[in-house]
Amino acid sequence: MDDLPDYDLQRTPDEATAAPARLPASSAGVWVAATLLIAAAGVAMYVAFGWRPAQAPPAAATPAPRAAETLPPLGGTAEAVTIPPLDASDTVVRSLVQALSDSPAIVAWLPTKGLIRNFTLVVANIADGATPAKQLKNLQPSSAFRVVERDGNTYVDPRGYERYGVIADAVASIDPAAAAKLYATLKPRIEEAHRDLGGQNASFDRTLARAIVALLETPIVDTPPRLKPKGIGYAYAEDRLEELTAAQRQLLRMGPRNVRVIKARLREIALALGIPPAQLPAR
Repeated sequence: MDDLPDYDLQRTPDEATAAPARLPASSAGVWVAATLLIAAAGVAMYVAFGWRPAQAPPAAATPAPRAAETLPPLGGTAEAVTIPPLDASDTVVRSLVQALSDSPAIVAWLPTKGLIRNFTLVVANIADGATPAKQLKNLQPSSAFRVVERDGNTYVDPRGYERYGVIADAVASIDPAAAAKLYATLKPRIEEAHRDLGGQNASFDRTLARAIVALLETPIVDTPPRLKPKGIGYAYAEDRLEELTAAQRQLLRMGPRNVRVIKARLREIALALGIPPAQLPAR
């Protein structure tokens, strides 16, 4: 039986107004890391919600980069660093990523084993519309998801957005040019990890571009979204939000301030990587 979708926010049986909707510890979700921590700090792209892992959405819902057939090779000038074999690269990757940012969120991701494989899978999941919660469980927020009741309706409690401020700040701390250089430096090993995932006939550049475009297409909602019951949890009451991919819904749930911060820096990283402006969504 498939796991419950990520957007099913779990409720406790005796949930009261503004009470936390807690999840089992094993269903930790999160994700960020900004399209690179981008190259090894995981697409900041995301975000944790302590909501259940999601199954991948239909392929038709997966956004694709604009004019993908003309996508140039991505990345800046690589550092003159010898990267060890893929499965022995963690020590070097940690050193390079720590030089990129000392954000607590990024530091929390670094103990992950198989950093390049983890990053590659995170980006691939986002590109396909799925949530990379399982790959970024070290970044789960410590506090619980909350809702508020108003005029007989249920809404996301905006106080919960503060849980993701550290993630948005981690993304904002990344220098776009440095991220592009890091991606170029690690790219041979990233491509190797991508092939191991089954990406035999396509460059990882396309996967990365699709992931970035998907996140940039996530809407910013300034008022707390209304929710409706769904199974043992909640779904967005507004169809246009519920129809977003699981990855986009997770970014949306970080709150308008954090989404703006992440999207702004993500766009700068995309341009530094060499993605043509015409292939990115309008601001």
